[in-house]
Amino acid sequence: MTDNTNSISPNGKANGHFKLLLKKETGLIIALIVFALFPFVFAWVTGGSPTEGPSKFWQSQLINFFILAVFAMSYDLLIGFTGILSFGHAAFYGGGAYAIAIFYKHVVPGWIENGFIVSIGSLDLTQLILFIIAILIVALVVIILGLLFTIVSVRVKGVYFAMITLAIANAIYMMSKATDFVKWTGADEGLHGVPFPDWINPNTHRLMFYFIALAFLAIMYLVMKRIVNSPTGKVLVAIRENEGRVNMIGYNPAVYRSVAFMISGMVAGLAGALNAIFNLGATPAMTSAAPTINALIITILGGMGTLVGPILGAGIWQFISQFFFDWFGPRWPLVFGVMFVLIVMFLPYGIVGTYRARKLGWSQAWKQGWKKIGDMFSTKTNKK
Repeated sequence: MTDNTNSISPNGKANGHFKLLLKKETGLIIALIVFALFPFVFAWVTGGSPTEGPSKFWQSQLINFFILAVFAMSYDLLIGFTGILSFGHAAFYGGGAYAIAIFYKHVVPGWIENGFIVSIGSLDLTQLILFIIAILIVALVVIILGLLFTIVSVRVKGVYFAMITLAIANAIYMMSKATDFVKWTGADEGLHGVPFPDWINPNTHRLMFYFIALAFLAIMYLVMKRIVNSPTGKVLVAIRENEGRVNMIGYNPAVYRSVAFMISGMVAGLAGALNAIFNLGATPAMTSAAPTINALIITILGGMGTLVGPILGAGIWQFISQFFFDWFGPRWPLVFGVMFVLIVMFLPYGIVGTYRARKLGWSQAWKQGWKKIGDMFSTKTNKK
């Protein structure tokens, strides 16, 4: 007689993991299907083409939304899961943008002129290798910036840390505008017309870039969710709740804050690099305080510590920035400010956070109600 208790095949395990993923990420899969079909459905409804006209315009709006959502998620890892208030997150965003823009503007043309070619047989891999090198440079830049922020976080905390991050970010902003580096950064004008490879150029291949940005958002969401659900993510949440107790049980909060900054900065830097590719350049505005404040507002609006909240908040922000100026003119920030105050008052945990909290309360009330009904019937039965 053979024992079949441990005879589950690898294919069976893979199918089980796949079904579990489908069950847990149903909302993500539905959203991906909707966004993937949008360019074609919109073009069909309007009688146009998915590569031009209104469909191409709305693709650009959604690309901005995808990139902003990733940037907001990276900020949520700091403020929502680790409890770190930073006013310098745009340093990673702008740093990634400038790193890839400078590389393609000033380095790649020289390499190409000097005969830099990578090929396997008749297959030319030059542009792919250059793109990989560019991503590695972006990673290196944001790691250096992350180390700078973590060194500061060891010394000071709380409001003092937030002010110092603002000072560091402002220093980087001033460097991006400085005329001393105008040859490399373009100073106030920034870098424009960066010669990114044709296969990823959003002007000539907007639809392909749309799907790249959509895939980027989906991958970053899954990666971030895996991180926050990991043991490391649990320690980050514990630091947010009570750093002293985390230190008492043997974890070094400084190390885990450094990990949070590295991961968050890496994701923000990649989002900035993708934004630079989409806009074919980088400007000092990307390193200013404005992107950080926008990410903070988006995260609060959607719900801190949820990941889904920043994505929803980014969508609302993109809708507002697109339509409120047309509806209310220059007064649109005042209208948005009133709306934001009302949301904070009536949805104190953000849209997603408040929904989850109330859903949990409704679920508990439902269970308690059924328990009381069951107790009533059991009492009557015992009396009889």
